[in-house]
Amino acid sequence: MQQQWSAVDKYMISSLIPGDEVLTRVLENNLRAGLPQHDVAANQGQLLALFVRMTQAKRILEIGTLGAYSSIWMARALPPDGKLITLEADPTHAQVARLNIGLAGLDDRIELREGPALRSLEDFGDIPPFDLIFIDADKPNNPGYLEWALHYSRPGTLIIGDNVVRDGEVINGQSDDARVQGVRRFIEMTGDNPRLTATALQTVGVKGWDGFTLAIVNG
Repeated sequence: MQQQWSAVDKYMISSLIPGDEVLTRVLENNLRAGLPQHDVAANQGQLLALFVRMTQAKRILEIGTLGAYSSIWMARALPPDGKLITLEADPTHAQVARLNIGLAGLDDRIELREGPALRSLEDFGDIPPFDLIFIDADKPNNPGYLEWALHYSRPGTLIIGDNVVRDGEVINGQSDDARVQGVRRFIEMTGDNPRLTATALQTVGVKGWDGFTLAIVNG
């Protein structure tokens, strides 16, 4: 099935999403630097950009930068006065991400904060709420990321949680994988919180079998 999923994704990408030299170079930089190949697919990057436009977001928080591929997709969809803050714990990833952000000409729109995300979130202090929050970092800490996302939200903020299906392991309550348990707790917290209206979708494609959650902060 994986071969067919990938073929369908490639068809959709080639039919709907124009080629982009900068984004191609970003992925090449990530591969050359030995970063894990966990970047979103191009159709998923375009989906994130569409979410930015649909919500008319001006302030975005991204938890988990990797090489800034998804950061660039979202930041490009911001208005000229928009701002994206992205958090990355790994110094090598952060170094590559800064290179890619500069390559995309987005130094004025993307602010990368290096260090463990939970510590960075704690150090934000009194800042304006975000319009869109994308959670795509280490899964065991997803529950903590959700708590901070709510702290820095306003009514109408869109919170996206990536990689929540994990090849179907999300339904295994007995899993000894801390990533699976972190995702399960994240989903349960989302569903139990009266401040959130949420759903989740499974996805298949070049990235395999996975999925994401979408939640709107209620008024």
